[in-house]
Amino acid sequence: MNAKRKIDVFSAGCPACDETVNLVKRTACPSCEVTILDMKDPEVAKRAKSLGVRSVPAVTIDGRLAACCAKGGPDEATLRAAGLGQPLP
Repeated sequence: MNAKRKIDVFSAGCPACDETVNLVKRTACPSCEVTILDMKDPEVAKRAKSLGVRSVPAVTIDGRLAACCAKGGPDEATLRAAGLGQPLP
């Protein structure tokens, strides 16, 4: 069984969120499991809060908020450094 890297994108459906969704999908590797989560869902919002999400769009990789998302917004270099687009060893 091959392990999957779990990527969650917390989105409100805004243009900035759509841009991040496209970035993540474009950068994801075949072993990345990408899920888009709607912040309008109260359960999603609760989960986001527990992960430290303070604004959207936000990306978690393997259950950890990407550093760029904790500071201001997603950027490709930081997401790649956190494992996006890289299969698990």
